Amino acid sequence: MSQITVKDLFKIFGPAAGIDEALEMARDSKDRDEIKKATGCVVAVNNVSLEVEEAEIFVIMGLSGSGKSTLLRCINRLIEPTAGEVSIEEANVLELEEKKLQQLRKEKTAMVFQHFGLLDHRSVIDNVVFGLELQGVDKKKRREKAMETLELVGLKDNAEAMIGELSGGMQQRVGLARALATDAAILLMDEAFSALDPLIRTRMQEEFLELQRQYPKTILFITHDLGEALSLGDHIGIMKDGALIQVGTPEEIILEPANDYVANFVENVDRSRVLTVGTASAEEQPAVTEDDSVDRAIEVMEERGVSYAFVMENDEITGAVRLRDARLEKNRDNPDLRQIILEPGETIRADETLIAILAKASGTYSPHPVVDDDDKLVGAITKEMLLRAVAGEEQ
Repeated sequence: MSQITVKDLFKIFGPAAGIDEALEMARDSKDRDEIKKATGCVVAVNNVSLEVEEAEIFVIMGLSGSGKSTLLRCINRLIEPTAGEVSIEEANVLELEEKKLQQLRKEKTAMVFQHFGLLDHRSVIDNVVFGLELQGVDKKKRREKAMETLELVGLKDNAEAMIGELSGGMQQRVGLARALATDAAILLMDEAFSALDPLIRTRMQEEFLELQRQYPKTILFITHDLGEALSLGDHIGIMKDGALIQVGTPEEIILEPANDYVANFVENVDRSRVLTVGTASAEEQPAVTEDDSVDRAIEVMEERGVSYAFVMENDEITGAVRLRDARLEKNRDNPDLRQIILEPGETIRADETLIAILAKASGTYSPHPVVDDDDKLVGAITKEMLLRAVAGEEQ
């Protein structure tokens, strides 16, 4: 179910007299520079439509000036859109009166900012309770909730410290704890980790993903960093000149770039850290039994156009054979399939990244069974498939 729905959204900045004309030109797909020259207006968000599903991390990625932060602020009306529709949990945000809009911001959404947005004159725990104060939660309950949340982000022992006493990474944890404490179902995160040093940033990303696994939220995350987008996003939307030019999973963005702009973005990405086993494995799972002939095994593999076959007994994988071994065995006196059966490779999950299985999969010549979340066999991956996928070669 979609928690956030955006449809045909525009935001145009500039002189009031030129807004309508600029909007009309944008709807007619006129160039951004052409619109500015004709009207004096800048199209910051250009006909954006997207859906963010419940409990997913949807990352909006783009360079500076692409419109990503403006889009985020249009969604909760910190910036008023020029035209379009925005719904949060089926509430039409653009039609809400001020009181109901404030209520939505307090109860349904929470924001985490690039520069933390903390109150320096308050202690850590007093920063965390701030959103709960706005909700009218009584003092005892909000402090209890704040302490629970600080424990989640590893700052329980720093509850009474002042903000200035904390490192950048710790301050960002406070900002995250403040957002989590409100129990808002939706987090809007604007360049949340961009101000952190690289090592701290990587650690925060890992901790953030672990928190998301334990306490799922619907998250719209803004970043200018492609690596961060690929690491965090269930889906990624890439923006350019105010327009959303591609939406897809990290694998789709890398394997099927919509145009040269996206292709140039992803050409230097470490594919092994983004692509999953499922994208590199073969769906065909040819099988033989120990009692089959070598000729039969060769026939099965050649028919499927693969270099391996699993040995199956009672619906269980008990071994594997390689086509090259079978062809060599065929030329021997009294060829016997049992002589070339290998131990099957270790079972691998389809959602693991290539880098995570690199050592185990590249260290054996046997195919590895690939299974889904229900441990159902969905494919196989070999050393050759793995190395081709990492290198970006076609299977």
